[in-house]
Amino acid sequence: MDFLEQLKAHINEHDTFAKANRMKLETVREGYAEAVMEITEDSCNAVGTVQGGAIFTLADLAFAGAANSYGDKCVAMSAAVSFIRPGSGKMLRAVAREVNKGRRSCVMEVDIRGETEKLVAKIQFTGFFYEK
Repeated sequence: MDFLEQLKAHINEHDTFAKANRMKLETVREGYAEAVMEITEDSCNAVGTVQGGAIFTLADLAFAGAANSYGDKCVAMSAAVSFIRPGSGKMLRAVAREVNKGRRSCVMEVDIRGETEKLVAKIQFTGFFYEK
């Protein structure tokens, strides 16, 4: 198993919060990752749409896959969230892509889409590489 497959397996196994909320990484490539979430009754807020924190967590999981794909440990330093429309249906997909990578930091954009491919949220993360 190569490094990226090991990374995906490690995050899927050890991110207990994501696992408990039916989220997993599906794809990890250098500077890129996709994560999916099965929407259940427990994912929803009082108005019946996906809770914003669940959407953010899914984006954070995709960010973790993409940002750690370089082989250096990376954590989020900041994030800017734009919720575009309510999340609904049976699943959401987050796609994280590198915008910029420096020696000690990176910027990733994450798009979250529903089953109809309509944009649900857009989040920009800044990550910090804390271990080389």
